[in-house]
Amino acid sequence: MLVAADAEVEQLRMLVAKLRRMAFGRSSERLTREADQLELSLEEVEAEAAARVPPAVARARDAAKPHRQPLSEHLAREDVVHEPPCVCPDCGGTMRRMGEDVTEQLDYVPASFRVVRHVRPRLSCRSCERIVQAPAPAMPIERGRPSAGLLAHVLVSKYADHLPLYRQSGIYARHGVDLARSTLADWVGRSAKLLDPLVDALERHVMGGSTLHADDTPVPVLAPGVGRTKTGRLWTYVRDERGAGGKAPPAVLFRYAPDRKAERPAEHLRSFRGDLHADGYAGFDRLYGDRIQEVACWAHVRRKFYDVYAATGSATAREALGRTAGLYAVEEDVRGRPPNERRRERQARAGPLLDQLRCWLDTTLPKLSRRSDLAVAVRYALARWPALVRYVDDGRLEIDNNAAERSLRGVALGRKNWLFAGSDQGGHRAASIYSLVETAKLNGVDPQAWLADTIARISDHPARRVAELLPWNYRTEHSAGRITKP
Repeated sequence: MLVAADAEVEQLRMLVAKLRRMAFGRSSERLTREADQLELSLEEVEAEAAARVPPAVARARDAAKPHRQPLSEHLAREDVVHEPPCVCPDCGGTMRRMGEDVTEQLDYVPASFRVVRHVRPRLSCRSCERIVQAPAPAMPIERGRPSAGLLAHVLVSKYADHLPLYRQSGIYARHGVDLARSTLADWVGRSAKLLDPLVDALERHVMGGSTLHADDTPVPVLAPGVGRTKTGRLWTYVRDERGAGGKAPPAVLFRYAPDRKAERPAEHLRSFRGDLHADGYAGFDRLYGDRIQEVACWAHVRRKFYDVYAATGSATAREALGRTAGLYAVEEDVRGRPPNERRRERQARAGPLLDQLRCWLDTTLPKLSRRSDLAVAVRYALARWPALVRYVDDGRLEIDNNAAERSLRGVALGRKNWLFAGSDQGGHRAASIYSLVETAKLNGVDPQAWLADTIARISDHPARRVAELLPWNYRTEHSAGRITKP
């Protein structure tokens, strides 16, 4: 019975992973919903399997896992001492301490609210009656009650943990604090406005790179006066040079637009000059020229062949997947190496593979039905061939646009939970906060801690030095012990 349960768990895990790979990046969310349902089934099967394990078997399994990771050292420890009797139970003699055994148990203490009272004594001079008092500290929201830490928590809960404001309101009510959804929404709007200068500094950093990754995703937006939603777009622009050994901090900039017209990315990229990794969206075509050069995405090519193979088991599609796998094997070996080394390795190894692949595509296309999905996949690759092979001769470039697609995962999860943005203005706010949260995550910085510190400091920080508050600088200051917590 236990063997069967373990087999069922493993099968469900593999199926969930497969559906996740197939679902991401597609317009339909059906596969995502199926994966969610399977994960629930997986949790139930694992729980039932654990409940069926006899205690003796459970102890044996635990004993067979000697390499279990210890609990993190940074966590606070609370000792609960279980004192044995001080008198020997056999002879009545006095017991002496000879050591101890410690068993660690991970516990959870629910988050709690507190009231911070800023007390400012008034002093009066005994000689001249002059009265002095320390100035009131700057508040993140003028005449508002939330601290920087609470504002950061609301933002991170919504945009990193995907909790809609009405759910947050319910959670806070269970802690005995009544915060209406409208109040939280007002705080989000005011916080976004407060952080606008930081988003502008982030934009200058992102657009200052020589390579970018771009993509977009639909966002339902409530249309005023009609009682239904329209489709807006969130555009993402990622600067991430780590794959080529670059030292510039990675960053992502989101921009909201009410539609997908070509002038939207044109406006967003007005200051950018360099190489743009993107999909086949026709709106980018008007940008390509002397200022911006196209770098096409092999992941999109591969996905089209994979869809055909998954649906039909086509041997031709399987061969295409095998050929593209050879290209990605080269990338695994050159990731993180300097551009000149990446170029040499690609030219020596990927170049011949691409020549063979081009020849194979040219000879395969005439054999296919013109309207077949397989022919569409082949034509997609051939139509973008110069942009697809550009990465081989430039070690700064990547083989695909996965950096942009990864940046949109948080948006996709949020969209499933908060369902829609309340307005175009709400879309712009979401873009700003997503930019900050996702950039913090890219740099290995805790968004909650960084935003709490930044919201507390930004009002008094010199505007010309606002870039000092960006996440990678917080990480440097934090590691050096120079951060003052709010």
